[in-house]
Amino acid sequence: MVRDFLLADEDRGFRAAAREFLARELVPRAPAIEADGNWDAMEAAIGALGEAGYLTVMFPDLYRGALSRPGLTHATLLSEEVAAINYAFESTVASALSCALAIYREAKPSLRDRYLSPIVHGHAIGAICVTESDAGSDTAGMRTRIRYDSTRDEWALNGSKRYISNASVADVYVVYGISNPETAARMGVSAVLVPADAPGVSFPGAYELMGRRGCKVGEVALRDCRVPADHLLGDRDKGFRIMLEMFNVERVMVAGAALGVARSAFELARSHAQRRVAFGAKLGSKQLVWDKIVEMSWRIDAAELLTYRAAKLFDAGLLTGKELARPAAMAKLVATDTAVLCADRTVQILGAAGLAKEGGPAEQIYRDARALPIVGGTNEMMRYLVASAELPSLDPDL
Repeated sequence: MVRDFLLADEDRGFRAAAREFLARELVPRAPAIEADGNWDAMEAAIGALGEAGYLTVMFPDLYRGALSRPGLTHATLLSEEVAAINYAFESTVASALSCALAIYREAKPSLRDRYLSPIVHGHAIGAICVTESDAGSDTAGMRTRIRYDSTRDEWALNGSKRYISNASVADVYVVYGISNPETAARMGVSAVLVPADAPGVSFPGAYELMGRRGCKVGEVALRDCRVPADHLLGDRDKGFRIMLEMFNVERVMVAGAALGVARSAFELARSHAQRRVAFGAKLGSKQLVWDKIVEMSWRIDAAELLTYRAAKLFDAGLLTGKELARPAAMAKLVATDTAVLCADRTVQILGAAGLAKEGGPAEQIYRDARALPIVGGTNEMMRYLVASAELPSLDPDL
């Protein structure tokens, strides 16, 4: 069955090669990542991805593969294929790539050479620090302060970040904070590159989430953290634009991950419905079951169309990072809601086997999927972004 309506033959070839590669490098390691959060297995798989060149697809001048025009489409395809196997691994890689993208676009050349290459070749991990106790989707609530110390030509950072993917295991962090508290928050945000070993950086706590086991999520504390002046990304007080464009790209990749999760759930449900006999007939012949299968199928198609529309528009240069907001929000909203629905319907179709670890991966998929409408900006925020685009003369109230 052909689902990838918007993809070119070259894109399909990339997907097939990635799927074959992941079957060899990730599938054997996925059980250890899920069962006990085995970081050695995670690092080994990341290293393999990097060595094979898959982490450079968003960086054309670094890419050395067969694609004629690598871009967001291929990063999204990679997220889809990886998440279909293990969403925790995809979260780890996607967070590192979001960090790499900010470095690629905004860092001084000397920093770009120092920090970007290790990430995209699988030798280092990156992380993004935005979320705080009072700042999630509402980034204007950030309390982290970034102050320039002219006497030492350094940036001094003070604040606490939480729910940070790759906290404590990342080698470098892109930290967002308020650099000009005298103006509106969107006009006074800066982004600074902070190495893990910078003075004043610590990792006071870790979270045990219901899903995404193996992805390290924790707190990052900055106490008079000092980094050289050239570690500023972009211009002072202009970090909100960097964050906005980063989130828009990330949301397309989250949509791709959601497609992978939805697809893996759907295949379990579809197989079970055609195999299991109940009341003298195959389970899928029962209207209440095949109705669930139908809804999953059309929702996956709709999500795929929205996801690859956004990626293709961006890769074609028809949208800026800022203009990507509406199609990225639509893709993220529909794809992540689809993943949650497919995970739920699959558990229901499988019955008790869907609840038990011994019954297969359905219960893991169910736990993993629930994060998707939250990460990268909640789906309530996605609705707000679409409303803002569709009602430009109004100021929709969150």
